[in-house]
Amino acid sequence: MDKKTMNNTHDRCILHSEKGFTLIEVILVMVIITILASVVVPKFTKRSEEARISAANADIASLEVALDAFEIDTSRYPTTIEGLQALVEPPTNIVNWKGPYIKRGVPNDPWGIPYEYEEPGRNNTYGYDLYSSGPDLREGGDDDIDNWSISSVRKRN
Repeated sequence: MDKKTMNNTHDRCILHSEKGFTLIEVILVMVIITILASVVVPKFTKRSEEARISAANADIASLEVALDAFEIDTSRYPTTIEGLQALVEPPTNIVNWKGPYIKRGVPNDPWGIPYEYEEPGRNNTYGYDLYSSGPDLREGGDDDIDNWSISSVRKRN
């Protein structure tokens, strides 16, 4: 091969390598990414929701411990009007409050909604109701997380 032929061959190789990906290659890569995303994303979404439900159960358990400590010190649970804020700041006219009973303030549930607290409870005859409306953000239904139902206790375990 002479020098001119080598240069032409070299130039064609350079031109060919500068073309990049063909449309078919790009579409194939996009299809593969779409298929992977359709398999992986739902798994992560379900895991994320499971993690939120576990966090809500842990929050409720933690708030129950704080409410019990409040009751031991003051001989009563906070009223509905005093709410969970009574675990952080002493209500007026209360004796023996030794809080704060929770360190970082009253948390919202994992969906950003404040936990509901009622005393006396409608569902708990022994004390108070404490619950989150769960993933659907509506009270009532199978996804609520509370301190009185058997299904809620099963969700915690």
